[in-house]
Amino acid sequence: MDALIASYADSDSDADSPPLPPPISASSSTISPLPPPPLSLLNPLNSNPHRTDDWSGSQRPGRVRSFPHVDGNYALHVSIPVLIPQSVKEDLARFLKRISFHVPDLSVVDADIALDLLRDDEQRFERFALEKEFHISLGRTVPIRVHQIDSMVTMLRQKLLSQKWYWIDFNRWEVFVNDDGTRTFLSMEVVGQGLTEIKKQIQAVNHAYRLHNLPEFYENPRPHISLVWASGDVRNSLLRAVAEETKKCADAAGSLQNRIFTVKFSGVQCKIGQKTYKICKVPSN
Repeated sequence: MDALIASYADSDSDADSPPLPPPISASSSTISPLPPPPLSLLNPLNSNPHRTDDWSGSQRPGRVRSFPHVDGNYALHVSIPVLIPQSVKEDLARFLKRISFHVPDLSVVDADIALDLLRDDEQRFERFALEKEFHISLGRTVPIRVHQIDSMVTMLRQKLLSQKWYWIDFNRWEVFVNDDGTRTFLSMEVVGQGLTEIKKQIQAVNHAYRLHNLPEFYENPRPHISLVWASGDVRNSLLRAVAEETKKCADAAGSLQNRIFTVKFSGVQCKIGQKTYKICKVPSN
């Protein structure tokens, strides 16, 4: 042991070390301060516009990733943006409130705020539940590699370049459950006007997905927007609530309306990670 200690002492001795530089006196030339570090080092999560750390379903209670996180992969979602007309928001808010009494664990889509926390404030209810951009999916939400992003965006723009405006009717309430049964959604489905055009756009997106070796959309697509969600598979209780409240609305109105509201198709967008690309935009006039 003494020999080992002596060996370490010798290796750290001044004899084997290079001579220290002479100290710099205060009268020496002024040393320029080091430049500040890049902002990307201080906030690395925001340095890449495609990063999906905030998007991760595993960071929100009750949500599960639809696919595992892999560095260099980004969530891809192609959709039609939809804004709910102001004229129907009051009726929709009233309907959702009544549904939330039947199914108390419902939350607002994207914001993940429980509906029962908003029921007592009509303005907050409309703002958080209805005053946002909703989306009709034209393709599955799937992971895409960083080297595929440019070619995917270019191909989508080529396929969907010559789009014309058309009307989209949201005709009925429907309940959907995701593939792994971890979330249930209350949605409004398109079954009439606009359905043919949306299906053609889905076929164009499928072609781009296929050429990038990505899974295509469902064989029999059912275009819709989702407003609220609940954890697990609660489709039976939601369907009962929707049937009961829809009947009340029909009895009060004297008939069952053939649509909830109508919007004009305005374009297609593609979100990859946290960055949104405009694929096509149709003039409103």
